[in-house]
Amino acid sequence: MTDALSLVDDWGPEKIVVVSHRRTGMKGVLVIDNTARGTGKGGTRMSPTVTVDEIARLARVMTWKWAGVDLFYGGAKAGIVADPASRDKEAILRAFARALSNEVPREYVMGLDMGLTECDAAVIQDELGDRGAAVGTPEHLGGVAYDKLGVTGYGVAEATDSAAQSLGMPLAGARVAIQGFGAVGAAAAARYAELGATVVAVSTAHGGLHDPSGLDVPSLLAAREEHGDAFVNRFSQGAVIDAGLELTVDCDVLVPAALQDVIDAEKAHRIKAKLVVEGANLPTSPQAQEILAQRGVTVLPDFVANAGGVVAAAFAMDARYSGFRPETPTIFETISSRLRTNAVTVLEEAKRRNTTPHTAGRSLAEERVRTAMHSKGRIPR
Repeated sequence: MTDALSLVDDWGPEKIVVVSHRRTGMKGVLVIDNTARGTGKGGTRMSPTVTVDEIARLARVMTWKWAGVDLFYGGAKAGIVADPASRDKEAILRAFARALSNEVPREYVMGLDMGLTECDAAVIQDELGDRGAAVGTPEHLGGVAYDKLGVTGYGVAEATDSAAQSLGMPLAGARVAIQGFGAVGAAAAARYAELGATVVAVSTAHGGLHDPSGLDVPSLLAAREEHGDAFVNRFSQGAVIDAGLELTVDCDVLVPAALQDVIDAEKAHRIKAKLVVEGANLPTSPQAQEILAQRGVTVLPDFVANAGGVVAAAFAMDARYSGFRPETPTIFETISSRLRTNAVTVLEEAKRRNTTPHTAGRSLAEERVRTAMHSKGRIPR
């Protein structure tokens, strides 16, 4: 069993709330990591394997992500231990929302993460009777439709383009391999194609596809729409490969956009890409980051590369009680400008400090959080 007190360090967490409901079998956790720069904001995930440790790690990523893009919210994350395909999903979700009514939305605003949909965000709002309780609701309810718009994947591609240019490796013509072809991976692939890159490999939980000459992205997207994750076994182009092999195919850019902890020290030695862009949260271990750096492989951190979602969430947070929905073009323009600038800033800082981009980027974010903590008297002045 996790000792929650062992998770506390100089930054947080400020609060860990574990909740349960016997009738529905709901078990869940909320971790509010650091609110020096604003209200706790981060996605809520539903999975049978959710743990307190996992949610605490992700809450910390949110602290650095908000500070990294210089937006004024705090790091937080929530998780529900349940199967998102369960017939009891709505009852479990409503029980979870009720159990956190003391914290939501005053200290934490729920959002979307693995296992939850836009309609689930609407259910949370309905259960608590508060439009401010959650963001990520359907567009017809005034929400920012993250998955439909593909804001996170779009931002991953924009950050990639900026990082590649900084490294003297134009994205146009570059070969890209993408692990995960969900909302993030698919949207990133669409934008990569628009920017002139060649997508040579993609994967889902059902397996992967690889074609060194390039896969047809519009056809991939259409197949995904029709068959879901199983499209990889029905697609007429490319060779079917086992899931996981897409990480080590010959490519210029590798985008792990599925799960955390997929690139360890052993796998880091076999990666052929020159640039790894973290579309998922926490996909590379610290040891893998060091090995990749020693091999001359640049890793663009998750809290930089996939921050398009938090930029869009900031617009959604502002609009929670408004009668007007945020303007979509403004959201995309802001994602592009902030992530492109931040990617270059972090890579230049890493070069100046002679350290990894993760260390450099986190140091920049830490300085912003530390300054806020000083100003509010949370640490000695």
